[in-house]
Amino acid sequence: MKAALILENGVKFIGKIFGHYEEIIGEVVFNTGMTGYQEVLTDPSYCGQIVTMTYPLIGNYGINLDDMESTKPQVRGFIVRENAKVPSNWRCEMTLDGFLKANKIVALEGIDTRALTKIIRNVGTMRGIITTNIDMPAEEFKEKIEGFNNKEAVKKVTVKEKYEINGKGPHVAIIDFGMKQNIVRSFVKRGCKVTVVPAYTSAEEILALNPNGIFLSNGPGDPKDLPEVLENIKKLIQEKPTVGICLGHQLLVLALGGDTEKLKYGHRGSNHPVKDIINDRVYITSQNHGYVVKEDGLPDEIEITHRNLNDGTVEGMKHKSLPIYSVQFHPEASPGPQDTAYIFDQFMEILSQ
Repeated sequence: MKAALILENGVKFIGKIFGHYEEIIGEVVFNTGMTGYQEVLTDPSYCGQIVTMTYPLIGNYGINLDDMESTKPQVRGFIVRENAKVPSNWRCEMTLDGFLKANKIVALEGIDTRALTKIIRNVGTMRGIITTNIDMPAEEFKEKIEGFNNKEAVKKVTVKEKYEINGKGPHVAIIDFGMKQNIVRSFVKRGCKVTVVPAYTSAEEILALNPNGIFLSNGPGDPKDLPEVLENIKKLIQEKPTVGICLGHQLLVLALGGDTEKLKYGHRGSNHPVKDIINDRVYITSQNHGYVVKEDGLPDEIEITHRNLNDGTVEGMKHKSLPIYSVQFHPEASPGPQDTAYIFDQFMEILSQ
């Protein structure tokens, strides 16, 4: 069935709908990864977003239940140049189309995804609609687009109740803002006891668990939409060693008195070069974010530790006197290279002191 992606600036792409048949609205972004589409689909950081894959053939190795980063797909919509209808891989358990249908995710194929990516790079991230109503009247389109926002994204994706995974090592409390499961796997692999708590859990409740350290996870949306979470983090960092990644990194900097801003089109993919200033090494990283820490006005007690080599933005920081550090990229990868898993090892060293 014919369908269209209509961007808020009026640009229209005509393609074919697959997966679930429904009209959806979201923020249109692009991911540059050549593989890892299943991990992308199930990453809660994409909540509220229509994700465009720049690699032209998606679905060629199918879907399997081992590579899920959450319990279901979290994207608002999915756009590909070509949907591989006959996947070939020994681990394949279902097709991409079947997976999207089963989870009611709308997808669009057959459009020029490179042209769409160029528009987003030039104009910036925009809202868009995937619809079979190709000739939607302008007033109806405007009303629908303006009615969409993503401010409640963290509430939609955070775990509903806390849970524990036993281990003989340090006890890590993970605050789940939209956590990928490989974060938990990374700590379990290192022998940790892990307690995962909902995003809005009070500082007092978390401290009552008596963890050795606090981990602030990734997640969707603007960190400034979480003022009550910031107040909790301000209390926690005075009591426990704390590490943050992605949204957790941004929240940590805000809690320390810094600021964040929205990027023009964000960083999303598994091939972003980042320099570790402390170790004088360059790593290829997995990234997924639309906001970044502002370098101007960073408090004196914050030291920049990592920098993005594509645009120079801040990719990591540490506190000069407290056991606090954070990175913008994803050391747990999934998808992406695992070059930066040493971030977890650094945390283990701090907790063992």
